[in-house]
Parts: sequence; C-alpha cells; structure tokens
Amino acid sequence: MSHTQPPVQAASRPTDATALARFARGVFVTGTDTGIGKSVASASLLHALRARGLRAVGMKPVASGCERTPEGWRNEDALLLQAASAPTPPYDDVNPYALPQPLAPELAAAQAGVEIALAAILAAHARLSAQSDTVVVEGVGGWAAPVSVTLDQIDLVRALDLPVVLVVGLRLGAINHARLSARAIQADGARLVGWIANDIDPRMACADENFEILCRRLPVPCWGRLPYFASPDPQALAGRLQPRF
Repeated sequence: MSHTQPPVQAASRPTDATALARFARGVFVTGTDTGIGKSVASASLLHALRARGLRAVGMKPVASGCERTPEGWRNEDALLLQAASAPTPPYDDVNPYALPQPLAPELAAAQAGVEIALAAILAAHARLSAQSDTVVVEGVGGWAAPVSVTLDQIDLVRALDLPVVLVVGLRLGAINHARLSARAIQADGARLVGWIANDIDPRMACADENFEILCRRLPVPCWGRLPYFASPDPQALAGRLQPRF
C-alpha cells in the first residue's frame, strides 16, 4: 500500500543522560480497538528503542486467547513482545496472566477461575525493570476495555507511572475512534505522549487523507505510520517509528 508520508527514520542513540532518562520508565501502549495491531506496534517500538542503544523489554500483563504448550499457556502477542526484547525476559514476567479463552479478559479470567491481581503485575514489571532500561507495556483491547472485575487500564497506568501511546488502526471510523480514545485517556488523567498509525485495511479509501486529518486533530505528535503487511516484521518496521516525549 502506498503512502504519501515517507518512512520515519530511526532516531539516533541517546548521547546524554537526559535523553536516556526520557525512556527510563517505559510506555503503556493502548489502542483504538482490539485487533488494530497494538502488538506489532509495540514490538516495532521495542526494536526502535533498542536501536537507540537501550535495553528494552516488552510486557503484556494480561493476555486472553492462549495455546497450551509443554512450557504452559502461551499467547502469540506476548511471544512477539518477548522475541522483540533484549535481554530476553522470562515468559511469566512478560505475561503474568495467560488466559486460555479468546474473550474479554474479565470473562476469560472468570472461565479460567483466575483472579487478576495488581500486585502480581507490579511484581513482574519490577523484575523486568531491574533487567532493562525501559519496559513497553501493552494493554488489552481498546482503552476502555477492563483488565479485570476491579481493574481498568488507567489503574495499571497509574500504578506503573507510565505515559501512554495510542495505536490507531487506519480503517473506516478511525478518526472518530482515535479522537474519542485520546479524549478518554486524557480525561482519565493519563499522560498521552504520542500516537502510532497502523494501516490495517489495505482497501481503505482515502487512507492518506484520513491520516492527515488525524495528524491535525490529535493533541499529541505522531510517532510514525506502519504500512500494511500480511505478515509484518517488527524489526523491519522499527525504522518507521520515532519515539518522542
């Protein structure tokens, strides 16, 4: 799919402590909906941060829709984040709650007889932070999707003290979904620092024009635009992202 926007070049490696500190804690990645490419964007972001010379690891605290393996339940998106991380973290820290059924986390946890506890997520994040410079934490579904019966995504953001990056899936309705999501994130008191456009519909009419409207209308900078690929390679896409705080 062709774009009018040239690829964003990968940023250069930080040369001072101030630049490094911008990424010291990490970011929380949310999306305009489920199925809009948060995991590919998060993995690409990990590679982009690693290109800056940072030890960057990914985390997906709660993942529903897992397959049983000899090592235990495994989620495809969490495995993608683990593979994009350096150093490679233990899977159980990347994904403390691997829920078998592909349902909203609240329902998947109930079916699995699991109670999702914030303390366990914070402990896993602390272990990841201890072995890295920055942690990219991917949320569930869209911003308003609950993490559990008692937890919303804003609760994770507050507890982890992370800024938020919004992934916008470019398809019909993206402008409305992106603007509502950005407003909700900020209304909840989170610090929205950027957004990433992800071309998920190769047949979308006026995709470039929609992207340009979003660039004008969203209140934070665009960190880059990821083109459509049937089988995206996060490492190859990393050069199209330029994280900015």
